Amino acid sequence: MSAWVLPDHIADVLPSEARHIEELRRELLDTARGYGYELVMPPLLEHLESLLSGTGEALGLQTFKLVDQLSGRSMGLRADTTPQVARIDAHLLNREGVTRLCYCGPVLHTRPDRPHATREPLQFGAEIYGHAGLEADTEVLRLALDCLRAAGVTGPAQSPVIVDLADARIVSSLFAGVPVDAAAIARVHAALAAKDASALRELTAHFPAPSRQGLLALVQLYGDVSVLDEAVKALPDLAGVRAALSDLKQLAAQLEGASVSFDLADLRGYAYYSGMRFGIYTEGASDALVRGGRYDEVGAVFGRNRPAVGFSLDVRELVGVLPARPLRAAIRAPWSDAAALNKTIAALRGEGETVVCVLPGHDSEIDEFHCDRELVERDGQWRVQAI
Repeated sequence: MSAWVLPDHIADVLPSEARHIEELRRELLDTARGYGYELVMPPLLEHLESLLSGTGEALGLQTFKLVDQLSGRSMGLRADTTPQVARIDAHLLNREGVTRLCYCGPVLHTRPDRPHATREPLQFGAEIYGHAGLEADTEVLRLALDCLRAAGVTGPAQSPVIVDLADARIVSSLFAGVPVDAAAIARVHAALAAKDASALRELTAHFPAPSRQGLLALVQLYGDVSVLDEAVKALPDLAGVRAALSDLKQLAAQLEGASVSFDLADLRGYAYYSGMRFGIYTEGASDALVRGGRYDEVGAVFGRNRPAVGFSLDVRELVGVLPARPLRAAIRAPWSDAAALNKTIAALRGEGETVVCVLPGHDSEIDEFHCDRELVERDGQWRVQAI
């Protein structure tokens, strides 16, 4: 095999796309900072028992594992950043009040999570710790939408985004008191996600009637806000179900500039979600561009069970649904040792301009920049003029 061939679903990022990704990364972080989120940078690898604490089997299967040559302990390359941020909140910051944190860095997956996906996403995310109310859920949803606006996903010329809402408390309430093991619950979850009513009937044959009927009803409970009224009639009158439906209705009323839909059987994502969960979709994307929700239990394994809600997205995937950005405007300059020319170039670069010095013999070459101006010498002074 040729030395330059990369592993499956791993790819180099070339100049135009890399520039777009980096510009977008900065815009997303600036948007989060505008809401008061502080940047953290967790390590790419850490001890496996810390990295996978409380995350469920699915994330464990997505995690590359290796042995630390210094300590002999098992380590992992992160497949998701949220557990690391929960550890930072619980042990390193250890604040009593609300903590808002954001991050942007690579994660690695043992397998692509869908066809044609990369195994090396660039994950951006934002999370609030310390507030259990709907205010935090609302802020996270609004920030996610503002991040997509900053990226150029939404706007007058683009298709509207769709926020799809669900709540993990509905399914967990229907399982309350049902004597089944984790494997059986996982099979029911898979049937719900696939909306496989026949499999669900078979799997729940020995469940108590209210739980069985409620789980079967979930398969049909998707659509616009009227689904919530249908759910009140179709689902058992349980406290967790009532609270979840009420919260979803309030959240939907707070979102502007997006269509809102509901899929009450949606269980996709990592196993740590404990309440409201959402995906944001747009035309041109094969899956949700953004996923998030509430995961109040994620910090428990670190000894600090704090309310938490947040979201994440893959910056590389986001770039893939956006139009290419125009080349950056630049100034062309001749290569010379002349002190006056080099002083002028340094001053322009200090002002934020891109100045490309043309090396001898390479006048006609094209690169990543659009040189719409050039430096020319007139009357002993170097001046910028349009090309």
